[in-house]
Amino acid sequence: MTGIGALPVLLGQTFSRRASDILLGFAAGVMLAASFFSLIMPGIDAAHEIFGGRLLPAAVATGGVSIGVAVMAMLNETIPHEHFFQSREGSQSAALARIWLFILAITIHKAPEGLAVGVGFGGGDIGGGTTLAIGIGLQNAPEGLAVALALLTCGYSKFRSFNVAMLTGMVEPVAGLLGAYAVSLSYLVLP
Repeated sequence: MTGIGALPVLLGQTFSRRASDILLGFAAGVMLAASFFSLIMPGIDAAHEIFGGRLLPAAVATGGVSIGVAVMAMLNETIPHEHFFQSREGSQSAALARIWLFILAITIHKAPEGLAVGVGFGGGDIGGGTTLAIGIGLQNAPEGLAVALALLTCGYSKFRSFNVAMLTGMVEPVAGLLGAYAVSLSYLVLP
């Protein structure tokens, strides 16, 4: 879906700043809903099946979200990357070219999405995994467009902008396999 979102750049279409902002807002809303309804709520349900009670399952899901936040914060601090509006961050960022810094930033963002889909399917809930995959796919399309447009405005060709945007989405299937594998090792990891 990231590549599909980047297709208009390949076809030569342009979008206003307002249209890009609307698409990114849509993507954020879809991801927020997918996170809650396809990750957090099923995590609480899975913890309830394993541990019983009401408070402990919520605490387990909260712990899982907290661990995810901590890992993302650590990656944000240690992996060199670049935000278009915040400049470079991470260790040794000056040594890398701008495009690779941007790709690493997208990779940081896409990896947990793939992990989430993998965990969704790996936990055996095909319906929940499918819903999550569709939700993440829907929000990936405007992200692909945003990445391709940003690269295009930085002087990259439409072909290179499209290809780089599409490649940023390829992190998700790899991370999805890792997520499914982690859940297959222990059902206790699912919540």
